[in-house]
Amino acid sequence: MRKELRSKLEAMGTPGKWNHITEQIGMFSFTGLSENQVLELRSEAHVYMTKNGRISMAGLNTNNIDYFAKAVDKVVRKTQQQTANL
Repeated sequence: MRKELRSKLEAMGTPGKWNHITEQIGMFSFTGLSENQVLELRSEAHVYMTKNGRISMAGLNTNNIDYFAKAVDKVVRKTQQQTANL
């Protein structure tokens, strides 16, 4: 799932670097998302993770990885644009 998630984010051109996802090991992964991005994911896409951006990799599967990757892409782009407009 780690390789799949990284591939999807990179294929969409999601801003940022995503190599840390495949470099980590274990059941959990730090996404690198900020607390604001995590809260945005919760409210807009109903994707839940800890405020520091940690997700359970066991919660990702072939049925939801596309939804998750697209939600992350959308939030990263939105918050990046908001920051650029400041």
